[in-house]
Amino acid sequence: MKSMALKSALDLGIADAIDLHGGAATLPQILTKLDLHPSKIPSLRRLMRVLTTTKVFSIQNPLADGSQPIYALTSVSRLLIGSQTPLTAMVLNPTIVSPFFDLGAWYQYELPDPSIFKLTHGRAISLVNNGLASDSQFIVDIAIKQRAEVFQGISSLIDVGGGIGAAAQAISKAFPQVKCSVLDLDHVIAKAPADTSVQFITGDMFESIPHANAVLLKSVLHDWDHEECVKILKNCKKAIPQREAGGKVIIINIVIGAGPSDLKHKEMQAMFDVYMMFINGMERDEQQWKNIFSEAGFSDYKIVPVLGVRSIIEVYP
Repeated sequence: MKSMALKSALDLGIADAIDLHGGAATLPQILTKLDLHPSKIPSLRRLMRVLTTTKVFSIQNPLADGSQPIYALTSVSRLLIGSQTPLTAMVLNPTIVSPFFDLGAWYQYELPDPSIFKLTHGRAISLVNNGLASDSQFIVDIAIKQRAEVFQGISSLIDVGGGIGAAAQAISKAFPQVKCSVLDLDHVIAKAPADTSVQFITGDMFESIPHANAVLLKSVLHDWDHEECVKILKNCKKAIPQREAGGKVIIINIVIGAGPSDLKHKEMQAMFDVYMMFINGMERDEQQWKNIFSEAGFSDYKIVPVLGVRSIIEVYP
């Protein structure tokens, strides 16, 4: 019910309505921005009660004179406005959620096929592109602000599996001296923007990766099994110089067990791991990552858990 209340807030544009009033608004002010039938106003109050109880919005209780309560944006509801809307819409979309009702049946099939999504819908997925682009810019913006040193001293960077270049463009904007490029499949590159300093290269990471000072793999390796990850990283190793010359692979992904030890953090990492069953992917703990790096021929790595449940992993040849 909490997730459905959140989806209702997204569909109605409640966060956008509050944002248009400067980040705080009464219910009558919110209603001026919503396409809502007047008979549903009492029900909206009930929905807002759920959304404030679950901390999606904050509320300043009405004063003794009977004035209207004021609803305000929180860090959660700010994800329902602006560029983050596609990511939230993807996660809450019934097309994405419904396959998990078949999770029990999925366990009866031999890997690698079908994925949970294909088991339910009988086809692969194209819905996630906008959501992933939104997530890329959001996560990389945080990485740039909190761990700028990861990208400093790099002369060139290639974002492997970088889609339409949201992450690469964010890096290029923050570090103009870094020559940024994106490697992805032909049908993905065909949708890339033309008005950007980022170079888009058609290719397959399982075959070869163009040379660069650093390779970025943002939310890529958790899509693949151990053997395929090793193959991708071996190609990354061929593409970069030695560590002494600044060569490294930058991975942005979950490391199960890394970061805060509170229950909510552990719960979110475990949930993300189950979520990756959606495409027969998986999240990994440090030992699983270490085994992959070693088998791919890398000598060292460093894990920095700075992105909520995710981490930056710097891997060195």
